[in-house]
Amino acid sequence: MTEGYETITGCRTFVMREGSGPTLLWLHGAGGLRWLPAMARLAQRFEVVAPELPGFGRSDSPDWFESIHDLGYFTLDLIKALDLREVHLVGTSLGGWVAAEAAVRCTAQLASLSLVGPAGLHMKGVVRPDTFLWTDEEATRAMFHDQALADAALAVVPDEAEQERRLKNKYATARLAWSPRWHDPHLHKWLHRIDVPTLLLWGEHDRYLPAVYAEHWASHIPGSKTVVFGECGHAPQVEKPDAFCAELEGFIGRIAR
Repeated sequence: MTEGYETITGCRTFVMREGSGPTLLWLHGAGGLRWLPAMARLAQRFEVVAPELPGFGRSDSPDWFESIHDLGYFTLDLIKALDLREVHLVGTSLGGWVAAEAAVRCTAQLASLSLVGPAGLHMKGVVRPDTFLWTDEEATRAMFHDQALADAALAVVPDEAEQERRLKNKYATARLAWSPRWHDPHLHKWLHRIDVPTLLLWGEHDRYLPAVYAEHWASHIPGSKTVVFGECGHAPQVEKPDAFCAELEGFIGRIAR
């Protein structure tokens, strides 16, 4: 794996890359960028490109970073600046929201779109927790159905640099998702513009965004496919990595045929 910086739209952006083959562009969630075992597996078949989004972690916080729409446009600028073609765009949670915001604007360089428990939509009458009120432990425990994974995550003591990154990520997330909470009230109107094969991946026991949201997204994106992982929380890429990768690889493989 290689790590380095690219200047995209005036923003010094940290980027991780590994593998060869078709391009898989990975957009991380609110917790920031981590190289996951699932990403390493995918790098055996794809060139995985994973930027740390503006405002997060090791990337700059440019003056233009104000809303989720800015990150949607940034994603398109990154694709152009890195000369990525036929991109399989994958976004997790907040990153799924960013990916959708990019896709409704332009799919010219996209081969497919995969959204993993994405934020971005609102459903009337569906109760959702206010995640901004959660403690760090509550947020971590809510991430997983398997609490052994939560225990393992909570047992890791972050060093000073990691603590600073986490604080920066929280601030960036608040700027993007504080008001209105975790959705763009206009996004649903334009999801019909997504004209590439789309896969929606969800955990059956997602406590951040109930699995009912999967069908809500599917009803707005023509021809999209939905997969719900049993015994799984908000992060199937972490909790069910083998099943997650198999679904994603199969989906992309069918497109390529």
